[in-house]
Amino acid sequence: MNVGTLMIQGTTSDAGKSLLVTALCRWIRHRGISVAPFKPQNMALNSVVTTNGGEIGRAQAVQALACDLQAHTDMNPVLLKPNTDVGAQVIIQGHVLGNMDAQDYHTYKGIARTAVLESYRRLSDTYDLVIVEGAGSPAEINLRDNDIANMGFAEAVDCPVILIADIDRGGVFAHIVGTLSLLSESERKRVMGFVINRFRGDLALLQSGLDWLEQYTGKPVIGVLPYLIGLHLEAEDALPCERPDKTSVEIGQLTIIVPVLPRISNHTDFDPLRLHPQVKLRFIGPGEAIPSADLIILPGSKSVCADLAWLRKEGWVDAIYKHLRYGGKLIGICGGFQMLGKKIHDPLGLEGTPGSADGIGLFDMETRLSSRKQLRNVSGKLTFSDTQVSGYEIHAGVTSGPALARPALDLNHGVDGSISLDQLVLGTYVHGLFEGNAACDSVLAWAGLSEVHEFDYHGLRQSSIERLASAVDQYLDTDKLMKLLNHRVVM
Repeated sequence: MNVGTLMIQGTTSDAGKSLLVTALCRWIRHRGISVAPFKPQNMALNSVVTTNGGEIGRAQAVQALACDLQAHTDMNPVLLKPNTDVGAQVIIQGHVLGNMDAQDYHTYKGIARTAVLESYRRLSDTYDLVIVEGAGSPAEINLRDNDIANMGFAEAVDCPVILIADIDRGGVFAHIVGTLSLLSESERKRVMGFVINRFRGDLALLQSGLDWLEQYTGKPVIGVLPYLIGLHLEAEDALPCERPDKTSVEIGQLTIIVPVLPRISNHTDFDPLRLHPQVKLRFIGPGEAIPSADLIILPGSKSVCADLAWLRKEGWVDAIYKHLRYGGKLIGICGGFQMLGKKIHDPLGLEGTPGSADGIGLFDMETRLSSRKQLRNVSGKLTFSDTQVSGYEIHAGVTSGPALARPALDLNHGVDGSISLDQLVLGTYVHGLFEGNAACDSVLAWAGLSEVHEFDYHGLRQSSIERLASAVDQYLDTDKLMKLLNHRVVM
């Protein structure tokens, strides 16, 4: 057994697994201990390009940041990117294996297990500690066979588990006791204690419940984390709520709207805008009226042609043309950039039925989807302002046409994207465009915001991670935590 491994599992999705792993990673790092994050299997459409040229879930990249590390494919060896309700693109150790439906992947998990354990061993051989994040819930009975995401992994490497539950959802004691009851005897023994997340109110009123839980299960409550108002931690997949500490009316705001595509990807691109004090950003879902705005941004998509058809059905294409007639600005990122051309060709049926689809037609270009995915970190300048920019590319399409002669970015490997002659429409393949302070300021000024105030997104992200580390010290039993980090499970 590797004694430097601790796994965080949750009673539900979004219980706080990513949050607790991030918190523990920074808390441990502050103690001068080398630590790495690890998620055996992740299902998410928010991803990043790693230092070794692969693709992993964005949550693990944030956890790597908490460890003062660069993201590496071993931190998330299996990434599933859903492209239909029953299928997903399967990415193994950073690179695309292919598309599988749920049944095929369920069978494949036995093979994926080899990659998971191989990546874990490399991390455990390199770092003093590995903090592992589970996926969903360990009590999902239908997914127990060949499990590599939760208890199947914990059993394979013989590591202790902390179970985290979200009290803000209600029914927290039922969530914990119900989860334990659905585990095998050996799995129940592996759970060393509980963390309750997102508590609001007087802890004294909760104490009798905590006492009962410890007596009933024979396991300790390691701590109760409060609801941390205003905390920013990039979402693993679900769309974020509006920033709670922003006022509803602010002077000099720029209004931005983003359609919530059925297969929207990398919506974390918009976090720096959503959190910017001068920006009012809204995600517009299906059936919602499309409001007026200064800027419309078409996001990335895992199923570009299908999402383009959805945009048409929801009235977005007509709304975009009207928006441009009135001088509004438009940005397309990755799949959204592809949609701005005349045609999208998918001859291999990579995202559905083979064929072609008409684009919105704002750029004289066409895109052909291919099985080879482009993965790279990039840097360069915005062509309209000569401002430094950096980010990353994740796309499976090659775009060509006269529109590319007016690039939006001049990057280290060449030019990227396009900007229209009237300067109203900008398209790019680069994700993370708004994370750099200078680049974000330039784009907001281009979109019509006067007197852009400096906003340090990277500083906000770091301060949020520090808040999490401080919460570990303040609200969790750190003596119990340190013992667990050197604990051997006795069966």
